[in-house]
Amino acid sequence: MRIAIFTNNYLPNPYGVATSVETFRRELEKLGHQVYIFAPNFPGYTDTDARVFRYPAIDIEVKFRFPLPLPGSWKMRRILKKLDLDIIHAQHPNLLGTTAARWARRKKIPLVFTWHTLYDHYVHFARFVPKKMTASVIIAQAVRFANRADAVVVPTDSIIPKLRAWGVTQQNIFPVATGVVGEDFIDLDRNIIRKKYGIAADEIVLLSTHRLTSEKNMEFLFGALAPVLQKDRVKFIVAGDGNLVPKIKKLCQDNGMAEKVFFCGVVPRAEIKNYYAAADIFVHASTSETQGMVLTEAMYCGLPIVAVNATGASSLVLNNGNGFLVEENEKEFAEAVLKLIDDKDLRQKFGETSARIAKLQFTSEICARKMVEVYENLLKARP
Repeated sequence: MRIAIFTNNYLPNPYGVATSVETFRRELEKLGHQVYIFAPNFPGYTDTDARVFRYPAIDIEVKFRFPLPLPGSWKMRRILKKLDLDIIHAQHPNLLGTTAARWARRKKIPLVFTWHTLYDHYVHFARFVPKKMTASVIIAQAVRFANRADAVVVPTDSIIPKLRAWGVTQQNIFPVATGVVGEDFIDLDRNIIRKKYGIAADEIVLLSTHRLTSEKNMEFLFGALAPVLQKDRVKFIVAGDGNLVPKIKKLCQDNGMAEKVFFCGVVPRAEIKNYYAAADIFVHASTSETQGMVLTEAMYCGLPIVAVNATGASSLVLNNGNGFLVEENEKEFAEAVLKLIDDKDLRQKFGETSARIAKLQFTSEICARKMVEVYENLLKARP
């Protein structure tokens, strides 16, 4: 198949949608398909793949860097006109998503839409606009886009009830997670990061690999972990960056946690595996996820999970099986973490189950084959 993916967010951004697009591109090409990426230009970054095409963009930074594509491009129009495509896959309902829908209609081929984001949790990125107005407008637009597409892909089935409540009537909804690229997680070394930050072999390390922004619920997470970090020989590694860093560092200082928390910033993709390897427990408080790829990565690396019981996590974490799903309550979250800290055998048992689930269900190859099945069924259904 010849597949065109349109995305408003792509490399070198290290965040969810960009990682998802790149993971599927790599795996689909391994399976023998041709994949073309249409994304915004990212100043200072050079693509190595000849099938990546960049739209002009405005380089903006709202809490993190995010070039905004300008869909009107005669150059891209000429390229797309010449391409013989079988499937067009939009990652967003607006900007390049709108362009994707237009070309799918023009070429009379199926349009697939991945609903990556719970948009009501991200309205704070639109400054100077009332949040309720922004959320309702964005959700209504996404609902219309989903209902006009030929199929909607969701990263986990946990968000389908929410989409139905918002008004998505599209019958072709398929859960397809973004899988873990196994070769990115070989030769794990537990000692590299521990040595870097002076963490002893017998100390318990908690890990978060999330952006430090409000939609990731990071203030709740640090509040919940404050009493946990009073315990001897417990440390917390935070691999991520964001606009809340100054506020959270002050919170750590005020609560006597400063010596226990290591803020590592954005970690290069090639190094992240050793952060997982250095950890004993993965902590996840976000309530805005449709999947949470960091969860499947942590599971693949054999970590037990403590997560707020919300979309994304509820489809990945088996409560009392590979971790604990708890309510958004600081005391309950802290108690779950402490239970794992105090029980080495339970940590090991949950970690082994995590790895088994991830390797049976959430590898990049398995997930790419599921996506191919979605594409093939749509093509078979065409007159």
